[in-house]
Amino acid sequence: MTALPGTLAEAARLIAAKALSPVELTQAALSRAEALNPSLHAFIRITGDLALRQAREAEARQMAGALRGKLDGIPVAHKDLYETAGVETTAHSRILLGHVPVRDAAPVAAWAAGGAVMLGKLATHEFASGGPSFDLPWPPPRNPWDTERATGGSSSGTGAAVAAGIILGGTGSDTGGSIRLPAAWCGIAGVKPTFGLCSRRGVLPLSHSLDTVGPMAWTLEDCAILLQALAGHDPEDPSSADRPTPDLVSGLGQGVRGLRIGVVRHFHESDLPARPSVLAGIDHLVSVLRAEGAEVRDITLPPLRDFHAACWVVLMAEALAIHQPWLQTRFQDYGRNLRERLSIAALITGADYVQAQRRRRELCEAVAAAMADCDLLVTAGQPGEAPPLRNLGTWATLQGPNFTAPFNVTGQPVVSVCTGYGEGGLPVGAQIVGRPFEDALALRAGHAFERATAGERRRPGAGS
Repeated sequence: MTALPGTLAEAARLIAAKALSPVELTQAALSRAEALNPSLHAFIRITGDLALRQAREAEARQMAGALRGKLDGIPVAHKDLYETAGVETTAHSRILLGHVPVRDAAPVAAWAAGGAVMLGKLATHEFASGGPSFDLPWPPPRNPWDTERATGGSSSGTGAAVAAGIILGGTGSDTGGSIRLPAAWCGIAGVKPTFGLCSRRGVLPLSHSLDTVGPMAWTLEDCAILLQALAGHDPEDPSSADRPTPDLVSGLGQGVRGLRIGVVRHFHESDLPARPSVLAGIDHLVSVLRAEGAEVRDITLPPLRDFHAACWVVLMAEALAIHQPWLQTRFQDYGRNLRERLSIAALITGADYVQAQRRRRELCEAVAAAMADCDLLVTAGQPGEAPPLRNLGTWATLQGPNFTAPFNVTGQPVVSVCTGYGEGGLPVGAQIVGRPFEDALALRAGHAFERATAGERRRPGAGS
């Protein structure tokens, strides 16, 4: 089986030098998708004809010396929450079977404008919340490191497809951790941008005040390239921040010397004790950043459970508001997981929602105060390695807090990095968190770690 270049950045350099054909690259990616998808279930649909047409157009630009940038000719795919003109978009749900949008979502259009080649639509938890589920039209994705393990969600197909080397980048969405959870369990990089940095127009919503869209790829350099194309104001999206588009790529190599990094140690040591492999990975991350010149100290934030409670109440109340019309008319068409979770959300009162939003403001203020003399935060991404897929039940999200929700509550930018490998060789990860709209700084720190530890990274055995 033909292997793709290791990273998007490497493929872009080869394409720019006319040493790699976009058509041959796309053909290799499609062959890999056809070979691996029957066991990984990463794709809901593969759009081979469209991909080859886009690849031929990219190759024509390559030969004419008119490439549009680093995304031109690069194989990507989109989470099935992202509307794609002429291509069915279902949110992995019976509810939207046959839904064929007439317009691309803003992130899809942005990558297409850069010349990216769309291989298809990627599996997700149903409407980014109900999963992993076995009673939907498509099965849940499997982790390329061990196909009996979960990928994490809800950007589950993207995590699997990137880790398996099928695509060089893909879209995810993150409302309570849905980019960073699969990034950690699949051993890849992911970015939850600052709320409002990227347009969400045309991306099927879960929670209007928490949803973010962002990239997933093998490295944070690749993510930065992908995110650069997504960032910027969109007057059609009311949540889009009207501010200058930041430069997310050119400063990646500046390192971390002089940066002040706070380790939220109580999150992963006492609030939700992580496994030894995760703790070792955080220690490794911190020691590398310190060796690269960062100043590191411990920092205290409000308890993890406070963030989880505020996030869950806001998320589920807003999700119920979105889905209530369908719940009243098509209740049984939802998968069991989402159907039961949304039913519980009906017990949330207006007073509960208002109190959660009030507490959310307090938590945002507390984090901002704690970061007054701190540039970045570090904490765990997941409490352990990927669990068996069948062990994840309907109420897993309610059984305790997670490490990702705090930064959906605050809207801060977060990058997920692979920090090592634990039981069974499964990957573990950590989060690097920046202040709002300081996405470039979080990317820079994560890239410094990846560059210093490049020789430690592994690819999963599945699909090798």
